[in-house]
Amino acid sequence: MAKITAFFLLLCIIFFSSCYNTFALYEDQVGLMDWHQQYIGKVKKAVFQTQKAGRKRVVVSTEENAIAALDLRHGEIFWRLILGVNDAIDEIDIALGKYVVTLSSGGSVLRAWNLPDGQMIWESFLLGSKPSRSLLLTPTNFGANKDNVILVYSNGCLHAVSSIDGDILWKKDLAQNGMDVQHLVHPEESDTIYTLGIGDTQFEAYVISVRNGEVLKHSNMEFPGGFSGDLLLPTSDKAVVLDSSGSTLVSISFVGGEIKFQKFQISDLQGYSGVAVLLPSKLAGMVAVKIDRSLLFAKVKAEGTLEVVDTVPGVEAVSDSLTFADGQTAFGLIQQDGGKIQLTVKSSDDWKSHFLKESIEVDQQRGLVHKIFINNYVRTDRTYGFRALIVMEDHSLLLLQQGAVVWNREDALASIIDVTTSELPVQKDGVSVAKVEHNLFEWLKGHLLKLKATLMIATPDDLAAVLQIRLQSAEKSKMTRDHNGFRKLLIVLTRAGKLFALHTGDGRIVWSRLLTTFRKSGTCESPRGLKLYQWQVPHHHALDENPSVLVVGTCGHNSDASGILSFVDAYKGEELNYLAPTRSIALVIPLPFTDSTEQRLHLIIDAEGYGHLYPRTPEAVDIFQKELGNIYWYSVDINNNLLKGHVVKKNCKEEIADDGYCFESSDLWSVVFPSDSEKIIATSTRILSEVVHTQAKVNADQDVLYKYISKNVLFLATVTPKAMGNIGSVTPDDSWLYVYLVDTITGRVLLRMSHHGCQGPVHAVFSENWVVYHYFNLRAHRYEMSVVEIYDQSRADNKDVLKLVLGKHNLSAPVSSYARPEVMTKSQSYFFSHSVKAVAVTSTAKGITSKQLLIGTIGDQVLALDKRFLDPRRTLNPTQAEKEEGIIPLTDTLPIMPQAYVTHALKVEGLRSIITIPAKLESTTLVFAHGVDLFFTRLAPSKTYDSLTDDFNYALLLLTIVALVIAIFVTWIWSEKKELQEKWR
Repeated sequence: MAKITAFFLLLCIIFFSSCYNTFALYEDQVGLMDWHQQYIGKVKKAVFQTQKAGRKRVVVSTEENAIAALDLRHGEIFWRLILGVNDAIDEIDIALGKYVVTLSSGGSVLRAWNLPDGQMIWESFLLGSKPSRSLLLTPTNFGANKDNVILVYSNGCLHAVSSIDGDILWKKDLAQNGMDVQHLVHPEESDTIYTLGIGDTQFEAYVISVRNGEVLKHSNMEFPGGFSGDLLLPTSDKAVVLDSSGSTLVSISFVGGEIKFQKFQISDLQGYSGVAVLLPSKLAGMVAVKIDRSLLFAKVKAEGTLEVVDTVPGVEAVSDSLTFADGQTAFGLIQQDGGKIQLTVKSSDDWKSHFLKESIEVDQQRGLVHKIFINNYVRTDRTYGFRALIVMEDHSLLLLQQGAVVWNREDALASIIDVTTSELPVQKDGVSVAKVEHNLFEWLKGHLLKLKATLMIATPDDLAAVLQIRLQSAEKSKMTRDHNGFRKLLIVLTRAGKLFALHTGDGRIVWSRLLTTFRKSGTCESPRGLKLYQWQVPHHHALDENPSVLVVGTCGHNSDASGILSFVDAYKGEELNYLAPTRSIALVIPLPFTDSTEQRLHLIIDAEGYGHLYPRTPEAVDIFQKELGNIYWYSVDINNNLLKGHVVKKNCKEEIADDGYCFESSDLWSVVFPSDSEKIIATSTRILSEVVHTQAKVNADQDVLYKYISKNVLFLATVTPKAMGNIGSVTPDDSWLYVYLVDTITGRVLLRMSHHGCQGPVHAVFSENWVVYHYFNLRAHRYEMSVVEIYDQSRADNKDVLKLVLGKHNLSAPVSSYARPEVMTKSQSYFFSHSVKAVAVTSTAKGITSKQLLIGTIGDQVLALDKRFLDPRRTLNPTQAEKEEGIIPLTDTLPIMPQAYVTHALKVEGLRSIITIPAKLESTTLVFAHGVDLFFTRLAPSKTYDSLTDDFNYALLLLTIVALVIAIFVTWIWSEKKELQEKWR
């Protein structure tokens, strides 16, 4: 029996060793719980590189300050660079066939990048006397025996920069007399350049030597009435501009420095009257004038006269001219009717002929065409074909070729504004769950491959098949909710006004919708999205109802701009209803009440302080009236350094609103920060949906502390006025950072702390009864993170753990914000080696799991830091009881372990925000990080204590069970034999 017992113990040890959780991430696990998507943003400029053999590409610059080289065959990214937030790209071009040249930061930085791989070759800083527009002229027509210089006009100066090493060869200051330089002209086989510009009432031209920057001639001429708009250059010797009235075209000849004006009334040219607009497209020998919805094309003749060649209705976009074989020039124009796009490539020399005319169907949810770039290629029959790269209203990028959309990119996802989530349906309408499950053959094949991999007899092809099965798992990607709550829909709102629903399983787009209310119209010239809110969340029993979301936006950037509301089905993406621009929107307050249809009540505060209730139903008003006087909110006026508290009092007066859904508010309190000593720079508050598991906290010495749990506490940070600049712009003695904890119901300041010699930017996260904030310490020349925990001292008598267990405490006693709180705070500061872009905290369903801070670093990665490292009770030598409680010995610096990076080796370029979503499984939280890239993963801060891991060794478990059953059977037989032998004795 002793041998049998030892064998049984050995089997148990093997079994439990197989259950041990490892902390590493194996190669075949990448992509199982996370996904990463790369984008570039809305394209501003594009340059094609197709002259040489090899893979054809297009180099683009975008509104997200990205430079990227895209494969023309599939739209994939060859390479991509994301410049700084304040380093906007002004111009981009390809020089000498091997460099990508970019001008950025308002014309202050000129860079050259290697075309094949995007490596930076050189960088030059261009300084000047005053801000101006930026112009870039790359060496395309310089001779082989001449210096290949890049000409740049920026900051009021003309610079000549060597294309080899970026050295500034010469510089000429042209910032005088209010001249707005708009064009640089370099005639072929000439050593001079023309610098053309206009002032309020005059045209100026400089003739400058390319070799040394000497001004050879300067001429100007007054034009009565003045100019409006930009100057166009249809030919190398003539310019065209509109007069100040917008009804007359002015042709300007400037060859040899001799200036000559010729005026042409637009009404005389084509019979149109009214204000016209010159399109900025660079057309060879022509100009395009937009009048209403039509485009008037006029040809500039040699003598400077204008001749109208055609008027084309419904043109959405016009490309620049393209020069190809034998000096031929062509340009493209787009006409659009709903989802039908007509692409026409016309000859600049002969208007009646065109190189291409084709019609393409595109998704209507992409909106209108905003920009078009064309390129030519040689067909197999040696004729010329054309491709068009178009930028749509929803910021997507499409390549059109041979009458079809070759590829498209959903680059609106690079500019996400807000994110919310929606549960998937229990069963998809009209689709049986069986249709999305594996069939029997696939199920058996998958398990056979997994068994071969477990027994280590699988071939490399089998291992690849197992990995593919895991990545395309039906459990991961099907459109029904799972019992663990891992599968959800991420509803994201983009800057383009387009909504996307992303599946958390693999990041695919389930549906997308370009909202009608967020498109430019006569009633809303500049719509923009603000926030997303959950509008209707049906319970499990209401399977016939789909959840919906509320999209909030405004018609401008002013505080009094009209507001926009749109209601969208979360499963189908259909716009259920929308409200045309009406009142302004200063704040949206989701209320903790729902009506009989489970629509959540929302109170929208306008710029004048009036509240407007939605949904606009009598039932909603009845529910709201019962809580009238208990609805509080606060407002932060950064410009006036003011913090105010408000409360809803009564219905609006009839002369203000007679619909019954308007309510007046009154100011309860205000905190004014002296502008000469403090400036507000950051605020943070708790997430309303956060769940706190317990209010009591038991120390190692059995002392009970009660967390001060209130959703009405605001964290606010201020700095001295001198510390408002960039880091290092102020001395430590002149810099102070102040942090406040304020009760937003009463306006009481619960805590005020100061940090001498510190400055922002401040990034903070508030959870339960603690707040963590990040800032810069000028004295130590390092970043710091501080933690403040706040405890309720009014319950200090309830320190008996036995009473707490037996329920003999006053934790259920009502708490009022009007009662003066007795609070105690604990704080501690630590050095941190990284700059921070965003901070978040993990959230779980019941709040039991330990917390982790998710820190978006300056390197665009997400770092998970255990909250225990930011415990203010850490000491240099913790007692044994404190060690058992989990207190870590105090160090002055927070540790950063390579394994703690949630994003692994990936980068979320342009990281802006980190969102955490609790799953139904208590141990797990879902994490979504977005910027120019998107990243999603699952985290278990306390490990998966309530479930088995995906790599659990089921085969070993099965073998262990079989061995135990055999051992039990054998021991039973031996026991029966031994008992029989004993009886025979």
